[in-house]
Amino acid sequence: MSAVSAAAPSARARFEHWLPRLVLAPSFVLSFLFIYGLIAWNGYLSVSASRLLPNYEFVGLEQYGILFESERWWVALKNLAIFGSLFIGGAMAVGLLLAILLDQKIRAEGLLRTIYLYPMALSFIVTGTAWKWILNPGLGVEHLMQGWGFTNFKFEWLIDPDMAIYTVVIAGVWQSAGFVMALFLAGLRGIDESIIKAAQIDGASLPRIYWRILIPSLRPVFFSTLMVLAHIAIKSFDLVMALTAGGPGFATDLPATFMYTMAFTRGQIGLGAASATVMLATVAAIVVPYLYSELRAKR
Repeated sequence: MSAVSAAAPSARARFEHWLPRLVLAPSFVLSFLFIYGLIAWNGYLSVSASRLLPNYEFVGLEQYGILFESERWWVALKNLAIFGSLFIGGAMAVGLLLAILLDQKIRAEGLLRTIYLYPMALSFIVTGTAWKWILNPGLGVEHLMQGWGFTNFKFEWLIDPDMAIYTVVIAGVWQSAGFVMALFLAGLRGIDESIIKAAQIDGASLPRIYWRILIPSLRPVFFSTLMVLAHIAIKSFDLVMALTAGGPGFATDLPATFMYTMAFTRGQIGLGAASATVMLATVAAIVVPYLYSELRAKR
């Protein structure tokens, strides 16, 4: 009897031990298949002769050679450098400024925080469409100012090939600054107030306290924010498609829009897969060192 009673808890313990694994196994297998499996498939397509349809004939790095000989790809990389640097720098600067403003414990802080965060609740498609209306010379700011009597006012960045990429920056910063503000505000609120009081007793002004003490204390927040914004910049697609569709011409192409155009519009799947692989490598080069540093710090 004692042997039977001892076996029952043992079987139950094994069942309780394996039950969570059995429940999670299907989702794990599907995630592994549809994420890493498709990444591997894309990688193979990038070294194949695929064009309109997948062709598994191995051609080595031929698609990558075509990719880096493409003028349009270099325009996309140049635009990514412009958009990425201005988007990251602008969102961090505006977000930090808003966080410092709200850190003064002003009235209606909750309302202002909601207003600043609201753009982040919108999809990039909605943001791009809204800013397309705002910046359209015939509908938006230019039309409004001319209607007010400023007949010489011009704002035609949206249709100017040299300036159109900056309209994408404006829309991106507008949407992401509130998110950055929330991160910086959380960091500021996490700093011990005794440090601020000690600095005030020593006669330090408020701007000096922020510049010399509080902002340097936000280095981990700066780093995390930089990683998130860099990831958003590299994979930006829907904002560009809604706002400029990569135009005029391909003046506002980014790597993501280049990949979509080549793979699904121009019928060059192999070339699109090669550009997607380069994008994946770029994201990995940013994210992997960050994850490594985080895991190392926890150990």
